[in-house]
Amino acid sequence: MTELTIIGILNITSDSFSDGNKYLDIRKAIEKGIDLVEQGADMVDIGAESSNPDGQKISSQEEIERLTPVIEVLKKEGIMVSVDTYKPDVMERALSLGVDMINDITGLKDPAAIEVVRKVDVPVVIMFARNEGPHAERTVRDYKNVMNEVEEFFTERLKTLREAGVSDDRIVIDPGMGLFLGGTPEPSLMVLRHIEKLRKFGRELYISASRKSFIGAVLNRGIKERGIGTLAVEIWAWQHGVSYIRTHEPGLLKDATRMIQAIEQIE
Repeated sequence: MTELTIIGILNITSDSFSDGNKYLDIRKAIEKGIDLVEQGADMVDIGAESSNPDGQKISSQEEIERLTPVIEVLKKEGIMVSVDTYKPDVMERALSLGVDMINDITGLKDPAAIEVVRKVDVPVVIMFARNEGPHAERTVRDYKNVMNEVEEFFTERLKTLREAGVSDDRIVIDPGMGLFLGGTPEPSLMVLRHIEKLRKFGRELYISASRKSFIGAVLNRGIKERGIGTLAVEIWAWQHGVSYIRTHEPGLLKDATRMIQAIEQIE
C-alpha cells in the first residue's frame, strides 16, 4: 500500500463552501490547525482565498496578512504547513516563513510563480482544472474524455516546469475533483476510477475530495453529511496509489488506514 501523508484543511476565509468564516479569527485558526494534527494530520494546508464558484478574490496583501500569523505559530509548534495559493508574492512570503509545501490549484500557470518555486526545495502540488481562473465553475462538462485532458495537462506542465528548471521530483500532481472538473459527479468519478493511470508520470499523487459536490450529488447529502462518502473516496484513492490526501476530518482517515494496515499485516 502507498505510504500516505494526511493533510488537514484549514480555510481562513469568509466564503469557503464548507467552513467559511469559522477560522478568520487568528486564535481560532491556530487552535484548529493544532487540532487537525492532534486528530492525525501529518501536515496542515492553509488557504486564505476561497476557490468556490461564489468565492471572492482578495488582494495578495490581505492573503499574506491572514496567513502570516497562523503560519508563524504553527511552525513554532513544529507543525508541517502547506499553503494553498496561486499568487507568486504570497508563495514567496509563505516560503520565507518556512512552509513545507506549496499547493497551487492553477498548476503554476503564472510564470512568476514558476520562478518563485524554482529557487526553493519544497514539494509543489500542481492541480488540473477545467476552469480558466482560480475559481471552480458549475458548468456541466463531458466526462468520457476527462482522463485524456488530465494526462495531456500533466504531460505539458511537467515538460514546461522541467524546462524552467523545476525538477520533476519536486512536483506532486493533483487531478482535481468536484466542480474543478464539472458540475456533475461523472467527471470526478471517472478520474477516481482511472486514477492509477496517472502513476505513469512517476510523481506522487494528491487528492482533495473532502465534502465536495460530487459526493453530495451521488449520495444526496448536504455538506456536513458527506463524511462517510468522503472517507470512501479517500480510501479508494489511497488503495489506488494516492500518496497525499487533503481532508477536513483527518482523524477518520487515520483510523481507517490504520485498521486496513492492521488487517493486511496479520499473518
